[in-house]
Amino acid sequence: MHRPLVITEDHDLLDDLVRIAAAAGAQLDVAHAPAHARPLWNPAPLVLVGDDLADAVAAAAPPARDRVLLVVQEPDDPDNWRKCVAVGAQAVVTLPAGERRLVEELADAMEPEPRAGRVLCVIGGRGGAGASVLSSCLALRASQERLRTLLVDADPLGGGIDALLGHEETRGARWTDLVAREGRVSSTALQAALPAFGELSVLSFPRDEVRRIPAQAMRSVLEAGHRGFDLVVVDLPRHIDPAAAEALARASTTLLVVTADVRGVLAAARVLEETTRHAADVRAVIRPGILEEEVITASLHIPVAGRLPDQPRLTATLNHGELPKLGPRTPLGTACAALLTDLLPA
Repeated sequence: MHRPLVITEDHDLLDDLVRIAAAAGAQLDVAHAPAHARPLWNPAPLVLVGDDLADAVAAAAPPARDRVLLVVQEPDDPDNWRKCVAVGAQAVVTLPAGERRLVEELADAMEPEPRAGRVLCVIGGRGGAGASVLSSCLALRASQERLRTLLVDADPLGGGIDALLGHEETRGARWTDLVAREGRVSSTALQAALPAFGELSVLSFPRDEVRRIPAQAMRSVLEAGHRGFDLVVVDLPRHIDPAAAEALARASTTLLVVTADVRGVLAAARVLEETTRHAADVRAVIRPGILEEEVITASLHIPVAGRLPDQPRLTATLNHGELPKLGPRTPLGTACAALLTDLLPA
């Protein structure tokens, strides 16, 4: 991977940029003259031009490109914007005020090619509807299709989605390791830190502490998931806290699991009322019961995405810490495959 390029002769500025790059986990290529920068100009993921060499760089007429920033230390210098235009930079960053922006720009530059992962939220219409099972099975099925998938447990009072998968003892980061983070989270670092099983990474809660997720922590995780994964599945609590609201606002689709009985539909209607305050696209996934699909859709006024069938021995399988069978001949595997086909872009 190519490294960000800095073009400057100002040793104080270079010291600041090296320190900022270290905070972003990045190493720099440094050129002290435009001629030295020429072979690195195009392949560098980010170019930082010091104001001391901006005119010299402009005189060398490098080819136009994206992600060039002019870095200055005098915020009120009226010549800054002239230099910015001359060098072909997209913005002027003033130090020390712009340090945080540079950390984020440098961290972005070190990320692999972004994947633009889609976020799917799953929420139960009532307790025990099967939302966690559906979340887990969707994520498992997607990972079996070679989609890099992140499964996020957003319910601090649930039993732990890692336990549902039989991997609660697997080493790796949990929410308590991330809730104090502010700002950007590297998708590469997140993937490396979380428990992973093939293409599936899981973010859940530890067994020994109940702690709410701050909305900022959820935002950072979902942004990292968007950059570094093909699919992010979020298992939501039925009570919409700030973190759940953040996830709903970022979801392309939210699946509401509804049991086909009177109390299940009445409970789902209450959850739906709160959910639609934050989510743009909510669809029902129906568990078998006594009510017909038409009755449910008429009551909830949302489209049906699919059905969540009962699978023989599923409960026993999960209680033994085994993963559910999701092959093409299983009811659950077929249902999850159909949902993913409908909800994900081809």
